[in-house]
Amino acid sequence: MVAGKTAICTVGHEGAGLTYRGYDIADLAAHACFEEVAHLLIHERLPDRQELEAYRNKLRAARTLPLKLIGVLEALPGSTHPMDVMRTACSVLGNLEPERDFSQQRDAADRLLGVLPSAVLYWQRFHGDGVRIDTDSGEDGTAAHFLHLLHERSQSDAHCRALDVSLTLYAEHEFNASTFTARVIAATLSDLHSAVTGAIGALRGPLHGGANEAAMELIDRFDSPADAEQGVRDMLSRKELVMGFGHRVYRESDPRNAFNKRMARQLAEEAGDMRLFEISEAIERLMWSEKRLFANADFYSASVYRYLGIPTHLFTPIFVCSRVTGWCAHVFEQRADNRLIRPRAEYTGPAAQPWVPLESRP
Repeated sequence: MVAGKTAICTVGHEGAGLTYRGYDIADLAAHACFEEVAHLLIHERLPDRQELEAYRNKLRAARTLPLKLIGVLEALPGSTHPMDVMRTACSVLGNLEPERDFSQQRDAADRLLGVLPSAVLYWQRFHGDGVRIDTDSGEDGTAAHFLHLLHERSQSDAHCRALDVSLTLYAEHEFNASTFTARVIAATLSDLHSAVTGAIGALRGPLHGGANEAAMELIDRFDSPADAEQGVRDMLSRKELVMGFGHRVYRESDPRNAFNKRMARQLAEEAGDMRLFEISEAIERLMWSEKRLFANADFYSASVYRYLGIPTHLFTPIFVCSRVTGWCAHVFEQRADNRLIRPRAEYTGPAAQPWVPLESRP
């Protein structure tokens, strides 16, 4: 069912595959950096060299956390789900730095793009390691910034590039649950922070944003490819859901999977430890042979993140750090030609009934 029109993204549309504003995901993942993709989505075109440098400078300046937000992050329990941390951070920022009118929308989006990685990693390091970090990492790119804050130092170019590509692959995907949530909120003429906060809430659900975490938990159960094959066969026989396979829109393959699988292999070879990759491949082969289900973008991204030393509970927050670009682009598009989104429901309740006075009810 078509729920609306968009000029931002195609997902398997008339053979076009996945494109962002007309650019094929294969070209963007192979040749662009994430900041170019963010500029394309938020500012509607690819930047030239000078514009890219200015944009990187703007995002670097946007990484600083307001002191009151730091206080909130420290006050949150260490047991808080990281997605709840990001939802709260976005909402608090909307109070501290409100979008007073829609002319500020792109600056507000760039601020979110810069600050959200800083927020979740400040919380992670404060509650996980007991340290207060400086969120000014000095790194040019969002991926390098994320890994620097997580590991306390700059990471290799190969590791930064792997996360950078992953951010590009997750940046936008048409009318998925979280994006549609953002558009529904935007259609009421609410502010950008409310729309993004709602989108984070939708992404928090395991049927939308948690698939790579579930894939990693699955892969971690097994010691070898043979063990994985038998274990997944048993799961299928019990009709258990195997996360990371199939897609609601794609029918034959997910165009993002090839990049994630290639990166997972390269990182495994670099680490000199192929176990996770070989287990993943065994599961992928079995799911295709038994169910004709292909690995989607989430399945191999799990191994990529593990090889980068990223804790599993931060997998979905990375999704937020990327998809905030697509969410904001959709909010802007909704506002530009707005109509309140008010779908109808098919009624399945009882037929019309006569009123029964209180004293006559059994």
